[in-house]
Amino acid sequence: MCSRLLLIFSLFGILSLFAADEDYVLGPDSQPREDVPKGTLTQSTWTSDIFPKTVRDYWVYVPAKSATDQKKPLFLMVFFDGGGFVNPEGSFRVPTVFDNLIHTGEMPPTVGVFVNPGIIPAEESGKQPVKNRSFEYDTLSDQNARFLIDELLVEVGKSVNLSANPDCRGVCGNSSGGIAAFTVAWERPDSFRKVVSHIGSFTNIRGGNVYPALLRKTPPKPLRVFLQDGKNDLDNEHGNWPLSNLQMEAALKFAHYDYKFVMGEGKHSGRHGGSIFPDTMRWLWRDWKSLNP
Repeated sequence: MCSRLLLIFSLFGILSLFAADEDYVLGPDSQPREDVPKGTLTQSTWTSDIFPKTVRDYWVYVPAKSATDQKKPLFLMVFFDGGGFVNPEGSFRVPTVFDNLIHTGEMPPTVGVFVNPGIIPAEESGKQPVKNRSFEYDTLSDQNARFLIDELLVEVGKSVNLSANPDCRGVCGNSSGGIAAFTVAWERPDSFRKVVSHIGSFTNIRGGNVYPALLRKTPPKPLRVFLQDGKNDLDNEHGNWPLSNLQMEAALKFAHYDYKFVMGEGKHSGRHGGSIFPDTMRWLWRDWKSLNP
C-alpha cells in the first residue's frame, strides 16, 4: 500500500510539473490579425571573424511602417537562439507580436535581428560540426557584444537604418541566451541598454554566478532589465536557476536598477516567457515616444 501511495504521489508530482508549463498559453497579441500590416522577414548566413571558423543563420525582421519613412532610424532588438523566436509555431512568435504592438503604437517601429549560435563545420566527412553556443553565450567577456556590434549589425545596417541610440536598442534570450543578453548590455551599455532574459542561466556554467555580486559592487549602469523564471526551473551541478534569478533580482533592487522580475510556476522552457512576451515588450518600451532614435 505504501509503495502504491508513493508511486501515486510521484506521478502526481510529475504531472504537476508538466501542468505548470501547460497552463501558459499564447494570447491574442501573439496571433496574426488580418487588419494589421505585416513586416518582412529575411534569412541569411554569416561567417564570423570574431568567433573564428563559425557560421550561423540569422533573420532580419523589418516592420511594415518603416516602408513609409525609410530615412528615420529604427529601434532595434537582437534575439539569441533566433530561430526559436521567429518560429511561427513556437513559444514567442516575435514577428507577429511586433506586427501587432507596432500597429497599436504600444512599442516603437523596431527591427528584429534573430541570430543563431555559431557552429564550426566538420573538417572531415562523417564528423559532426562543433557547437559553439555555450562558449559564445555563457562566457563573461565582450566577445559576443563585439560580434554583434562590429560584425553582424554592420552588415544589417547596410540595408536597414538602425538607431545608434543605446536607449533604443535591446537584446533578448532564453537560458544561456538570457545571460548572453545581459552580458552584451553589461559590457557595452554604450550600444545596448534594454535586456530581456527568460529562464536566464545566471549559474556557474562559465562563471555567470558572479553577476549578483558584480551588480552590488559596480556603479549602476544605465540598463533596463526584465527577468523571467519559473519555480520548477533547473537544479543541477551548475546551480539552481530559480535561486540564481532571485539573487539577480535582489542585486538589481539593491543597486537601484530599472528592472522587473516575473517568477512563474514553469520549468526550463519558453512557454511562460512566451505567454507574457507582449506585456514584456509593453513594459520594456513603455516610454519609447520620449526617445530620439
